[in-house]
Amino acid sequence: MRNTILKFGLIGGAVLSFILAVTMPLQDAIGFEYGAVVGYTSMVLAFLAVYYGVRSYRDRIANGVLGFGRALGVGVSIALVVSACYVATWQVMYFGFMPDFGDKYIEYALKQARESGKSEAEVASMKTEMDAFMVSYQNPLYNAAITFMEPLPVGLLFAFGSAIVLRRRKLA
Repeated sequence: MRNTILKFGLIGGAVLSFILAVTMPLQDAIGFEYGAVVGYTSMVLAFLAVYYGVRSYRDRIANGVLGFGRALGVGVSIALVVSACYVATWQVMYFGFMPDFGDKYIEYALKQARESGKSEAEVASMKTEMDAFMVSYQNPLYNAAITFMEPLPVGLLFAFGSAIVLRRRKLA
């Protein structure tokens, strides 16, 4: 089981990390609006490894019989490995190559708030909150925890869906 989890988790993690590493330097050209679309699309592609990993486990290790609980466990484990790869890549990218990412995002968010008609008092309050968040975000452990919450919900959806679709009971 461990080999299947690591194999498919690292495959999905490599896909997600590669796309992150290629697209983040292009963030200024892509923009924050489309960056989220690219990011979540790449997560969907990477988390296909959850489906294929659970199917591989069922067919090769479990001899074609797999209950929902075990399928969910394998799927969640693969999703955790993929997410950990994403977090590791983000840590290297953010702290090593893009320390100004937070400032650019704050500038973008404040511009969006002004364009949506928020008052200057609301924008100032928003800036104060975002600045306080960025102080915490400079802590690598806090940064990793927040970053982990980006891909994990997508991975959990794939794990749950895969467990439903791929469960197979023993035929009598």
